[in-house]
Amino acid sequence: MKTRKKKDVRESKLPYHLLSLPAVLLSGSIVLIPAIQTIFSSFTKWNGISKTKVWIGLQNYKELFHDWIFWKSLTNNIKWTLLFITVPVIVAMLASVLIAYYRIGHKTFQAIYLVPYLLAPTTNAIIWLNIIFSPSAGLVGFLQRAGWISITSPLGNMSTALLGVAMVDIWHYWGFLTVIFLAALRQTPMDQLESAQLDGANGWRLFFHIYLPNILPTVSLMMVLIVIYSFMTYDYIYLLTMGGPAHSTEVLSTYTYSLAFSAFKFGKAAAVSLSMGLIGSVAAFFYTWLSRKEAVE
Repeated sequence: MKTRKKKDVRESKLPYHLLSLPAVLLSGSIVLIPAIQTIFSSFTKWNGISKTKVWIGLQNYKELFHDWIFWKSLTNNIKWTLLFITVPVIVAMLASVLIAYYRIGHKTFQAIYLVPYLLAPTTNAIIWLNIIFSPSAGLVGFLQRAGWISITSPLGNMSTALLGVAMVDIWHYWGFLTVIFLAALRQTPMDQLESAQLDGANGWRLFFHIYLPNILPTVSLMMVLIVIYSFMTYDYIYLLTMGGPAHSTEVLSTYTYSLAFSAFKFGKAAAVSLSMGLIGSVAAFFYTWLSRKEAVE
């Protein structure tokens, strides 16, 4: 009897599965086919122009293991990730808690915070290059002429270039995080807040014992997305420094681009891109495992 009921349920759902089949096939062809081609290309020597691909096995991966630019790019990606899971998250968390607690002009602040995120990366890069980093007309040039700083532009210094680019991207990104965290904070049960306030809890205790436990799933999700995003970052680095000076801001995405379209080493570029995908997959797997663990608890 139970077997027949299960069969009837499957048959009743069959039309819905058939309706979704075109979308599944389209998505699969867009994602799966290029992924298979990329994996295959990583084991070949190919210049991206000729029709023939020479199978070389693990040679591209062996070259990456001894490639100092690859390790420099990976190191820069790790530094970038550490910056983004700390600075914008802390700033956004503080701003969202203040807005949620005081509830003064929160709609206006949300609109202001989102302006950098809504602007195109090219626009943000031009704003910072001309208003902040310009040695002649920008803020950095003014401070340098006033004798307050010694460098003409952080983008031209190997030790500060990566931090300079990260500042631009953090400025663009933290407002988005603020809106996400604020939306999560608004779901905090009011009875918990009122009970804690009646017990004499101050701002810090409210945050750590009431707000933070309620928004922890959102924070965990954003952390995973930030890690994935950090290893896929490309636009601001390419627009501001193109990986320079002397590869000091080179990351895996810009190195993949230069290998493919400057050196015409598409096989090696595919190997680098697979390394990026592997790191993103690890982050996604960790979030899935964490979500299942929370669901069981």
